[in-house]
Amino acid sequence: MYVSITGSKSNQDVYIKQSYRRDNGRTATKIIRKLGKFNELLEQFSGDCDAMMAWAKHEAEKDTREYNDRTRNVSISLSRTAYIPKEEERCFQAGYLFLQKICTELKINSICRKISNRHKYTYDFSAVLTDLIYARILSPSSKLSSYSYCQTLLEPPKYDLQHVYRALTVMAEESDFIQEELYSNSNFVHPRNKMVLYYDCTNYYFEVEQEDDLRKYGKSKEHRPNPIVTMGLFMDADGIPLAFDIFPGNQNEQTTLKPLESKVVNDFGCSEFIFCSDAGLGSKSNRRFNSFGNRSYVITQSLKKMREEDRQIALRPTQFRKPGSNKFIDISTLDESDPKVYGTVFYKEVPVVNGRMDETVIVTYSPKYKAYQKRIREQQISRAMKMMEQPGKKRKGKNQNDPARFIKTTSVTDDGEIAEKKVYTLDLDKVRDEEKYDGFYAVITNLEGDVSEIIKINKQRWEIEENFRIMKTEFEARPAYVRRKDRIKAHFLTCYISLLVYRLLEKKLGNKYTCEQIVNTLRSMQMTLLSRESGYIPSYKRTDITDELHKIFGFHTDYEFISKSSMRNIIKNTKTI
Repeated sequence: MYVSITGSKSNQDVYIKQSYRRDNGRTATKIIRKLGKFNELLEQFSGDCDAMMAWAKHEAEKDTREYNDRTRNVSISLSRTAYIPKEEERCFQAGYLFLQKICTELKINSICRKISNRHKYTYDFSAVLTDLIYARILSPSSKLSSYSYCQTLLEPPKYDLQHVYRALTVMAEESDFIQEELYSNSNFVHPRNKMVLYYDCTNYYFEVEQEDDLRKYGKSKEHRPNPIVTMGLFMDADGIPLAFDIFPGNQNEQTTLKPLESKVVNDFGCSEFIFCSDAGLGSKSNRRFNSFGNRSYVITQSLKKMREEDRQIALRPTQFRKPGSNKFIDISTLDESDPKVYGTVFYKEVPVVNGRMDETVIVTYSPKYKAYQKRIREQQISRAMKMMEQPGKKRKGKNQNDPARFIKTTSVTDDGEIAEKKVYTLDLDKVRDEEKYDGFYAVITNLEGDVSEIIKINKQRWEIEENFRIMKTEFEARPAYVRRKDRIKAHFLTCYISLLVYRLLEKKLGNKYTCEQIVNTLRSMQMTLLSRESGYIPSYKRTDITDELHKIFGFHTDYEFISKSSMRNIIKNTKTI
């Protein structure tokens, strides 16, 4: 409530008024009470206008408190015989408000305004993009289902379904610009740690038979006989995605690095960093590419693929060290039953020369990792033994983790028989060959310095694998219900931005909760509309996560009752920085 002075200069009245919103959404004001004539009130305060206005404002504050006291306990009349209005939505999703606040902090609306200067469209592109992000996190499905889901948000779409598909084309064209702007803006949400950049690839299969320019037959990580697309993803040292791109499914993964990294270097201004990746993307060409300027690399090195001479040196048990010590250790003499020894990671440095590149292979040995590998292999051998007992043709091991790789097949012919007979036995040579590498791990680098820091850098690679897992499971990036190349790219852009928004939310929560806990909490946060005139009641369980979300973002949806005007203020809060 506020003080209002109205009337002509010689005949003014002082009122206390209140603003409210009509059913049609327009704002209006109403008079609560009249304090008196301006001149008469001024005489009571001996002509001191400031004192008179201070008193009037105090009266307005008192009326506001009384009004709040009256409305704090809400009485609602409900009938046991009246039907609810037909086709009226009563259940609304409120969890998206926290995502909307992060999208506001990322200035997505500003990014979309810049894009609008280059495109001719009449729909709200920003609303389409953000709604697709909310739907991808809260209810991942097709674009049609996402549009239907967004009708249950507290702010349902004011655009049509056709606009969603038109927006996908714009998103594909502006993908690089959107990523660049998001990276720049995200520094204000959570300062980006770009000292180490991680890169990896995955692929997504499509339930089609016919190839096209993008969906190609290739080596599927899920061993699917379908056309696939490849996604390359960069993330920073905190696990937050930095940039992505998609490539034809038959393209060698090693060739995907340079174009995307060049974009990161030139457009994102990231010119000094340590590149970290797995062995599959650490070709000599890619390592050389990351030797220029102020860039360096730490890449997983397969011991089995090293030159014989270097491999023998790497596996030799002598000249290992404990972190922080210069004393050489022979790991063959270790008492691995000692808990301190069991939990220690030992290392040695093996200088290697590849042409003009001077590199170092850091070989680590862990008794704990050795025990883990031995336990896994014993389980695989047990499975291989069961396979040998089964009748019929035994398949060959398809990959390094397939138990069938331990099955040795021999063809024999019994006396008096013409047909050959296959005999299956356990391949002990294969078992012994793999045992040699138990406990060993290696990375190749051109860095010089603290070995423990280099090992620590490589250990963080698990986070990029988790990023892919989140996109494939919680966000259901596959199946993609679109076919055109531009729409496929836009679909994965939506998944990428959703991952970025989720990771920033995770950081705000202090990395205390799992992805499943956070996403399930947001999805459960429903509000029930009691009537058009009254307001909402929460229909979800209040937990530690909901309490922390409300504390961090500065608004509450967990009161027993929330009036419509209060909900409008909450929504307004999520749209302002």
